[in-house]
Amino acid sequence: MKQISFNQSFIKLFGLIITLFVTISGNSQAYTQQELNDSIAKQPYFSIHKDNYFITGVPTNKTIGRNTADAKYQISFKQILTRSELPWNTYLFLTYTQKAFWNIYEESFPFSDINFNPSIAVGKAFYDKDDKLKGIGTLAFEHESNGRDSIFSRSWNRLSLEYTTNIAKNTIGRFKVWVPFAYKKGNSDLLEYTGLGQINLSHIVKPDKLFFDFRFRKGLNLDFKGSVRTRIYFNPFDNNISNQYLMLEWFVGQAEGLLNYQQSQSMVRIGYVIRTNEFKWLRGK
Repeated sequence: MKQISFNQSFIKLFGLIITLFVTISGNSQAYTQQELNDSIAKQPYFSIHKDNYFITGVPTNKTIGRNTADAKYQISFKQILTRSELPWNTYLFLTYTQKAFWNIYEESFPFSDINFNPSIAVGKAFYDKDDKLKGIGTLAFEHESNGRDSIFSRSWNRLSLEYTTNIAKNTIGRFKVWVPFAYKKGNSDLLEYTGLGQINLSHIVKPDKLFFDFRFRKGLNLDFKGSVRTRIYFNPFDNNISNQYLMLEWFVGQAEGLLNYQQSQSMVRIGYVIRTNEFKWLRGK
């Protein structure tokens, strides 16, 4: 099978992004500060953080077989520590995300890599001059590792800053940068593949029915190391009270997992997802 380069794949995906994100407009039904505070007060302390999913698929850049097809799943949750008013109207919370790569088509079904990502973070909402919600910022201390030792150990720590806001009609942008530290043992060149930040765009094609998501990372050097991840969420059910979707994901690039972060991947997977609703307030009332 002919290999698909990271550069070629990115150009194709970027064209799709431009097609989807063409209508710029604000959100006329944005939450006020009091409305947001009232809504947050009614939320459970324990909730979903990132998407929770189980997907399986095949590579597009190598021969398809029992040793190259796999499954990937993710479990992610968030625990609010306090809703009481902290300095600068912030709130404190914990998150935990676990992502696993599972070779379910091989004999004995071995796990090839499991990544653990706990964090403690401070969140703050920002408002415009009319007291309408403009965006949500998060400052977090994150640790990520694969829990292994010896030459297979991979880990890094980072202080990350993320800002989430509406950038177009039905489109939410998440812009994240990080300052890494204590990461060079076992993966000294990791930043050449993960870079110092990422851009994530999520577009509502049809409310509660069809979503499109795009994430881009660029490594530090002037080459094509990095990654592009695209997702399409489709709800085939008439009622979606549980936020359940089918998800089609295409990942192209490096550092999808920590163990073999230098290895180039092009994987197409499909499966079941419980989609996060963490930034629902930015969609307006």
